[in-house]
Amino acid sequence: MKKPYVILVGSASGIGKSTIASELAKTLGITHIIETDFIREIVRGIIGPEYAPALHKSSFDAYVTIRDKHRFEGNGDSLISAGFEEHASFVIPAIEKVITRAVNDSDDVVIEGVHLVPGLLNIDKFKDDAYIHFFVLTTDEEIHKERFVKRAMAIKRGGKHLEYFKENRIINNYLVKQAVEHNIPVINNLEIDSTIKRMLSLIKQICKNLLFKNSVDDLEKITNIIIDKYGGRLVDVTYYLPGFGEPLKRRVNVYDPVEAKRFIKRLNENPQRKKDLDNLYHLSNNIHSHKICAPDKETLNKMINDLDKQGFLYKKDKDEK
Repeated sequence: MKKPYVILVGSASGIGKSTIASELAKTLGITHIIETDFIREIVRGIIGPEYAPALHKSSFDAYVTIRDKHRFEGNGDSLISAGFEEHASFVIPAIEKVITRAVNDSDDVVIEGVHLVPGLLNIDKFKDDAYIHFFVLTTDEEIHKERFVKRAMAIKRGGKHLEYFKENRIINNYLVKQAVEHNIPVINNLEIDSTIKRMLSLIKQICKNLLFKNSVDDLEKITNIIIDKYGGRLVDVTYYLPGFGEPLKRRVNVYDPVEAKRFIKRLNENPQRKKDLDNLYHLSNNIHSHKICAPDKETLNKMINDLDKQGFLYKKDKDEK
């Protein structure tokens, strides 16, 4: 039986998940795209508002139905997140039923929506039978606000709907926090093409192990080539230290250019930390290996050629002459 792809794209309202889900499905040749809002409407027809008042509110104002609001006194963010979580929890079982049906029928599917909450949705039970990939999209607050307003006007939900940006931003932060806690990739959706490339580099697993020879100061250039220029990712690092029977391995998975730049900035601002890493590089003669991944084979080859031209790849024969 064919093992289907199940791609889950979650985010708060106005981040751009519908656009990304549509483009990703087109790129992967997936014809089935399901919005969790439609699934929610079916569940609303089964469970009435007297039994599930949060379900019959929007994700961003479900908190008004919470009975024991006093528990959240002085913590409005937690109140809004709790209301959203209760709202989504009614939809999650139906989403899992949809995934089960897709798996049983061997149908590739992209599911997108705010109700895809890391920690509430159990994807582990599908991993043996499907290629399941879960992403949470985010973006910075100003871009989010601009997109949120445009979306509200486009679907003719101006006025009162626009007043809830603050609540939607809190939901965004909650989803990102949940994603980080449950090892779900968080993708900064700054631009469609780069977002799709990063997601494909995680879905397709087109990777190659390479030997690098570079200094700590070269890290920014290397991450710019792999992550910024080609939408790839840098996976794990292995240091080969003289006198050690086993190489020193460190697990990494860097695909977000914002996070990569943040790491470089923190490194440059902390002289002791940079010195410690520099010492490790010197002990291994600046030679170490990385697995690099790309959205497709053509991009992977271009990335390798670019790294080679810049002199970052280690060639044993050349270095020993």
